[in-house]
Amino acid sequence: MSLFQTWLPYLLAGISVGGQYALIAIGYTMVYGILRLINFAHGDVFMAAGLIMVYLSTALPLWIAIPLTLALTVALGFLIERAAYKPLRSAPRMSVMISAIGVSYLIQNCALYFTGGLAKVYPPIPWISDTVEVFGAITKRVTLITPILSLFLVVALVLFIKKTKVGIAMRAVARDFEASQLMGIKINSVISATFVIGSLLAGVGSLLYFSNYASVTPTSGGMPGLKCFVAAVFGGIGSIPGAVIGAFIIGICENVIKGLGWTTFSDAFTFALLIVILLVKPTGLFGEKSTDKV
Repeated sequence: MSLFQTWLPYLLAGISVGGQYALIAIGYTMVYGILRLINFAHGDVFMAAGLIMVYLSTALPLWIAIPLTLALTVALGFLIERAAYKPLRSAPRMSVMISAIGVSYLIQNCALYFTGGLAKVYPPIPWISDTVEVFGAITKRVTLITPILSLFLVVALVLFIKKTKVGIAMRAVARDFEASQLMGIKINSVISATFVIGSLLAGVGSLLYFSNYASVTPTSGGMPGLKCFVAAVFGGIGSIPGAVIGAFIIGICENVIKGLGWTTFSDAFTFALLIVILLVKPTGLFGEKSTDKV
């Protein structure tokens, strides 16, 4: 077997995982860009989307279960914003952060209650879950679809933010929260739209991710959520292209490390990278330096 064939499965897996991380990382970076809040519950929304799909697929055909899963994930993100973050809009930032951590543990414990702590088998999705051969390497079709779908969704999101009224309002709020309020922008609607988009992308990310990993547990959102947060910081939190590039770099490096036989250190690498980035370039690859108003 040639060197190319040996490494190809790891590179394909890395690109695929990078695409899945990118969809989740966008949620972190969008919320931070507007609210200056790290939404610690975002990884758990991703996990909840996986469990919702597991339970719906037992009672409904997949062509109904998939869009309904995405709709319920969006509803969960909207509910979290309205119940846990909106009442604290004028509170100190630390209060909002504690609320975010509380929501994270609430979702995890609800998942623990409903599942009994047992891993739930994710339903195979026809065509997407099929295995294919690429240059002699065996992989799932979802591995090939993920980067293409992820990049398509990112381009659509960037166009949405640049061309639509809601997108322009999002950019205005991210630039200057107080001035946007004075200009008559409906801040609550903009923030809700941000959570809706982030949750929708996390729902799509969960469909792709769990099609590869095939089981969901109440803690399934923890490590991917942290890695996506690192990806957002690496790219420059608040920058959508930065989050996407950071996610792909982390996904590829993680799988290359596994290919070298250092699987134990693949997670540690992500957080070591975070430390290095914070030391060398705290704003990330594409982050802007914050300026204090006088």
